[in-house]
Amino acid sequence: MRIALYEPEIAGNVGAVLRLCACLGAAVDLIEPMGFAWDDRRVRRTAMDYIDHVVIARHAGFDAFRASIGVQRLVLFTTKSTLSAYDFAYSADDVLLFGKESAGVPAAIADACDARLRLPMRPQVRSMNLATSAALALGEGLRQTGALPE
Repeated sequence: MRIALYEPEIAGNVGAVLRLCACLGAAVDLIEPMGFAWDDRRVRRTAMDYIDHVVIARHAGFDAFRASIGVQRLVLFTTKSTLSAYDFAYSADDVLLFGKESAGVPAAIADACDARLRLPMRPQVRSMNLATSAALALGEGLRQTGALPE
């Protein structure tokens, strides 16, 4: 299972996702452009030495990313879906896609995904933090597929 971040804007969020994926054994795809310089010390500070324990692939744009994953199922997490992330049957090779913090993904990107899921939350709030959302989604996917580390 992989986590893909579409045009992430906040270095600290990317660092937290890198740390999450290092701990749970998932690779990370970063779809450019990003809203910060990759060598930004904040990414390394947030990811700490965990950055050395995660496979990271950077892609020049969505088309390059989509071509790189081949037939793997692309699962988008979006507040615009009605299907709960907890009512979905994950596959071990799913790629879990998260949009940019300020705007999610454009409609064309959402249409290119194989599934769209929503993390349930109270209606009076807009959305969760990117790293928190990735943790909930990846944890559920790995739990369902029996791939959680011991």
